[in-house]
Amino acid sequence: MENKIEILAPAGSMDSVIAAVRSGADAVYLGEKEFSARSSAHNFDENELKEAVRYCHIHSVKVYVTLNTIVFDDEMQRLKEAVLIAARADVDALIVQNMGVARLARQLVPSMHLHASTQMSVHSYLGVKALYEMGFERVVVSREMSKKELEKAAEIPVELEVFVHGALCMCVSGQCYFSAMLGSRSGNRGACAQPCRLPFSVGKVKDGHALSLKDNSIIPYITQLQEMGVASAKIEGRMKRPEYVSAAVRACKEQRDNGFISDDTAEILKNVFSRTGFTDGYYTGKTGYEMFGYRRKNDVVSADEKLFSKIRQSYKDELSDIAINGTFTAKIGENPTLEITDGTHNIKVTSDFVCQKAEKVALDKTKCETQLKKTGSTAYFFESLSINTEDSLSLPLSVLNAMRREALAQLDDLRAKRHNYKINDIEITAPDTSCVPKGNGIRARMTTAKFSPAFKACELIYVPIYTDNEKLKSLMADGCNIGVEIPRGLFKNEERIAKRLSEVKQLGVNDALCGNLAAVYMAKK
Repeated sequence: MENKIEILAPAGSMDSVIAAVRSGADAVYLGEKEFSARSSAHNFDENELKEAVRYCHIHSVKVYVTLNTIVFDDEMQRLKEAVLIAARADVDALIVQNMGVARLARQLVPSMHLHASTQMSVHSYLGVKALYEMGFERVVVSREMSKKELEKAAEIPVELEVFVHGALCMCVSGQCYFSAMLGSRSGNRGACAQPCRLPFSVGKVKDGHALSLKDNSIIPYITQLQEMGVASAKIEGRMKRPEYVSAAVRACKEQRDNGFISDDTAEILKNVFSRTGFTDGYYTGKTGYEMFGYRRKNDVVSADEKLFSKIRQSYKDELSDIAINGTFTAKIGENPTLEITDGTHNIKVTSDFVCQKAEKVALDKTKCETQLKKTGSTAYFFESLSINTEDSLSLPLSVLNAMRREALAQLDDLRAKRHNYKINDIEITAPDTSCVPKGNGIRARMTTAKFSPAFKACELIYVPIYTDNEKLKSLMADGCNIGVEIPRGLFKNEERIAKRLSEVKQLGVNDALCGNLAAVYMAKK
């Protein structure tokens, strides 16, 4: 099948990288030590990142690095170094939340691909369109989007990345401040304490988990996503163990390649981690009470060492998945040569050993071929190998082994380096403050249009966008400078909100408070 959807796996450690690759992932995403939205994961320093990228690239697996937290002005120098670390490691793309991060990355490494993180809260086609026009190569859309909404977003000529398995936030992606408010641990800084997983009561349910959602799983719909043009099927879970990564990747690969998930794989996926099952409520549009769930005793005990050991066995051996073709040539009185190719890179190794005429036992062609094909501890297997040797030729097997090792090592080096990025030297300067509002600097955001006359002293007062027209006129006539706030959650309401913006513009309102990029896009129009 052409244009297969990419299977994208999480990796919180090198063990998870290996599990993902050997289980069949097409790409992995991981975080550096700083600016990652999963700060509690192990994450990767520069040397570890280089090792991970090398291993993945040898196996034709891409690596995306997350720099997807809010970044402050006094962190820009460290951010610059984080981007440079990623470029030096030769990663395939950066996943970013902060527009300042995107701008700096473009200046430092112009040819590196940028992916817009789900933390950007892109939950409408207008948000996708805005990011496409800004030059992003891929958009990671919010988990809350339905099939219908994804189909509309897929019409925009930019790659879409959709979460197909893993945890759901109780709030809209990128918009949760619960952990920050309760414990000063912000999800937008990679430090969410997951308070929504704690027991909360509502109504007559006094001991429930009223804010905890089951994990999202739309793996059975991967074929649909592929048909609508989605580029990547993403698995959540950089803080989960390698066995979870392997199980989720295998389930996605089975569904994509075979059209179904085997009963054994489905059972393993459920047992390795679930909150009393999974939900597809957002994708199917069937939201409701059945989407809620939490980790119960049966969920915990099913993920035992016996299960983990079984999963580990499935990826314990190196994956020899790269086909190569070769030619071995040896003649009496000459140095033997081994040429190999993976279709892109061509390697030729010549030994220092000079072939001799055999005095007793000549080199057997079958034995020669068998020895050269011993690639089991590498990423390669010989699709074809031509043996061109003379009869009565003597050549030690140790020479064959050394030539094979050298040829494959050189091929590793060539495959590991994909991009050779051109890096610009950009000086980090003080922030531009020219856009800071003049005047008394006081702006007020109101949840209702009823407020004290004292607020008239504010240079700008934002009220809800659906405030009654007569009320808006009255406030402006009374001397208030009024702006409107666009809801943070847009979803299916883009056209309705766009129409309302036109109406308030006609009334004389010239300012809008925007909570996401789609709102900015509409307001600018």
